[in-house]
Amino acid sequence: MVLVAFLGPAIALIVHLSPSAISSSLSSPGALSPLVVSVEASALALGVLVVAGTPLAYLLARGRLPAPRLWEAGLLVSMLLPPLVIGLLLVFMVGPSTPIGEALSRIHLSATNTFFALVVAEVYEAGPYYILGAQAAFAAVDHRLEQQAGLLGDPPARVLRRVSLPLAAPGLAMALAAGWARAIGAFGAVIIVAYHPYGLPMQIWTTLNETGLPSALPFALVLLVIALPLPLIAYGWSARARARH
Repeated sequence: MVLVAFLGPAIALIVHLSPSAISSSLSSPGALSPLVVSVEASALALGVLVVAGTPLAYLLARGRLPAPRLWEAGLLVSMLLPPLVIGLLLVFMVGPSTPIGEALSRIHLSATNTFFALVVAEVYEAGPYYILGAQAAFAAVDHRLEQQAGLLGDPPARVLRRVSLPLAAPGLAMALAAGWARAIGAFGAVIIVAYHPYGLPMQIWTTLNETGLPSALPFALVLLVIALPLPLIAYGWSARARARH
């Protein structure tokens, strides 16, 4: 019963959609452009998180940063902030009139109503979920195995590549999936700093306001279809990896 209750919204979405409604909404000119925007922006946001967030997660897991509890508290605060508030605060941090915004303008970038702004908003919405998940994945790796590899002569980079990353991979996959789901579904911060270009969440919102719920549901289905596969694949692979160990 609990599973049915949690799946209720997805079931309701499928029940209230008809092939004709899907065809009508998705066949109009430019209807799938928000899909391309969302996929590209979310992939870039996830790339930023993997490159910048994975080392941070590893250092936090191994206690190699000063004041690690302060770092963790900062990530938790960022996670607990309502996305709408994140958007408002981003305006004060990277908006056109801020020092960062002025610096960005010198290299012809803007964190307001641009593709770059969309990526920034998604990074801030998804970042804590990925980094804290990756930290937990690295923390679950037995540190003694890393020490033994070091005693056998492996340099730190090789220990990370041959021991830490493979053992943490199932947890990292789940963290990546959570980050993907948060990035591609980002809306609260996006509506403040990146109303344009439209991604899928913004397309759903504007369609709902302009033509009503029935017209918005097909775009919600597209978002669901794009967002779900990676988390499901990551969960299945992680479960099999845990079972093998």
